[in-house]
Amino acid sequence: MEYVKFNNGVQIPQLGLGVFQSKPGDETYEAVKYALEIGYRHIDTAQAYRNEESVGQAIKESGVDRSDIFVTTKVWNEVQRTGSVADSVDESLKKLGTDYIDLMLIHWPVKEKYVNTWLELEKIYKDGKGKIKAIGISNFLQHHIEDIKKVWSVVPVINQYELHPEFNQHELSSFCKANDIVVQSYSPLGGSGSVERMMQNKVLVDIGKKYSKNAAQVILRWNIQLGYVTIPKSITPSRIKSNLEIFDFELTSSDIDDINAINLGKRLGANPDTFTF
Repeated sequence: MEYVKFNNGVQIPQLGLGVFQSKPGDETYEAVKYALEIGYRHIDTAQAYRNEESVGQAIKESGVDRSDIFVTTKVWNEVQRTGSVADSVDESLKKLGTDYIDLMLIHWPVKEKYVNTWLELEKIYKDGKGKIKAIGISNFLQHHIEDIKKVWSVVPVINQYELHPEFNQHELSSFCKANDIVVQSYSPLGGSGSVERMMQNKVLVDIGKKYSKNAAQVILRWNIQLGYVTIPKSITPSRIKSNLEIFDFELTSSDIDDINAINLGKRLGANPDTFTF
């Protein structure tokens, strides 16, 4: 496993298991427990996924020390609109069965709310109780970051957003890096309906053949070498294992250029400026 250091000194494993759309209960529990058994040390969940309890149970029963596991969760949109951020953090801690959360993100930049939400997260982070080790953002575009930059006393450690070869977001990533914000990709293998197409992409397949790797492993390695953190989601043991097998080869600069050229500039998920949930 390789790690990236945040601007506050905390380190995050570059590869993690995402549990978006993993069903609460056995499905999430088994995926997380297996991932931890084979060497994953980074699990990414969210209040909105409704599987924090299953993640927490798997961590507790994994036999791996909690201090060796990096856990991310996220403040949901409805909390920003009508609830208490502090109460939601306490609720996540309870569901996860842990004394602290390694990374707490604002899940989406809810209009007229995300600046205040950031300030509330700062208070929790700085209150000395140690409930949160690091705070960051998710699905924030440059103008959203510029808005919170006007008021922040804590720089977000990370920005998590849709990023894959067909939508590589290099401009946003460059802006984040210039502001000492780590880039984290979700849906790194593509979104709904596009994964199969991505796995059959000739450029990715041909690069993979050189290293006896599949297209998914090539994409994840591309993320790693660009310095990103990435969280592919899977509930299938063979794929969870395969996604971890990316630290024994290295892409050339030419390979990376070829993958960069796949970019279509087309978003597959919701737009952070127009989402309605």
